[in-house]
Amino acid sequence: MKTINFNINDIVRPTIKALKPYSSARDEFQGNSDAMVFLDANENPFENGVNRYPDPQQRTLKSILSEIKNIDTKHILLGNGSDEVLDLIFRAFCEPNEDNIIILPPTYGMYSVLANINAIGIKEVRLSDDFQPKVDDILNMADSHSKVLFLCSPNNPTGNSFSGASIEALLSKFKGIVVIDEAYIDFSEEASWLERLNEFPNLMITQTLSKAYGMAGIRLGICYASTEIISILNRIKPPYNVNELTQQKAIQQLNLKELATNQINDILKERTNLIAQLKTVSFISKIYPSDANFVLVKVDDAVKRYDQLIEKGIVIRNRTTQPGCENCLRLTVGKSNENNILIKTLKGL
Repeated sequence: MKTINFNINDIVRPTIKALKPYSSARDEFQGNSDAMVFLDANENPFENGVNRYPDPQQRTLKSILSEIKNIDTKHILLGNGSDEVLDLIFRAFCEPNEDNIIILPPTYGMYSVLANINAIGIKEVRLSDDFQPKVDDILNMADSHSKVLFLCSPNNPTGNSFSGASIEALLSKFKGIVVIDEAYIDFSEEASWLERLNEFPNLMITQTLSKAYGMAGIRLGICYASTEIISILNRIKPPYNVNELTQQKAIQQLNLKELATNQINDILKERTNLIAQLKTVSFISKIYPSDANFVLVKVDDAVKRYDQLIEKGIVIRNRTTQPGCENCLRLTVGKSNENNILIKTLKGL
């Protein structure tokens, strides 16, 4: 099906092509730092663990991710959360007040926010009733200024994965960049599109350490793409965008190889148990399939039930204002005792 004729030079903004990137002190010196006297970056010389600038290319951290994901470091870019990675995509490829993106509501809200911040147009193609992309409608909506298509799979807030056939069709026929947001991929039985990255030059994949790896507080987002795309994003990212403490904590946690696996398995077990218990709650009329660490449910009155849970000391997310999610609540899968409290509370409303 791979029919697209894609050239990244046709997508990147002219000003970015002509940009001379900033070269930091740590970019210029890349040798062995052992026993070196660093007098190049105007740093405070008194050691405290963070007095030196961090590695601007996060080499140690990328090497660990490379091993985990089985992908070369040259295909990896790291950011201050996934939101910075997404913002870099807008700044590299979308001309303000001229270009547009395509999003598929209901979806992650930051795509629209970042588009508005960067003065980029937004074209919306609502997902189908079963929350799948409408491939023909998307392709018909696209025009010569449609630079990026965002696919959130597994999708937030619905929890489902998009069909592989639909994604492949879009990758093959959409003439811009296709970003697959895989923030929740570790909770899904579906394979990551990382396995097929080399097949599609217009494919970008974003992931995060915030969900499955339990590091939301350190703000580390990951982008996987062709070397050409990664090179462009590296030209415009801030020189020290991932701080030293974030790098240290990520390296520490990722080296605990069984921790994330065990926690993911616990969450999946709890997700199954939670769904089974939600079926016994009288005012829940539908439980949507989930490939994520949350469950979307339809209730009789989302505002009422949300307020009742707040009064009982339980915070969930009311998604009733999202397209196709009328009277829907999004419930994150917690620990066993937290889920038990939720179910007991729901049954008592």
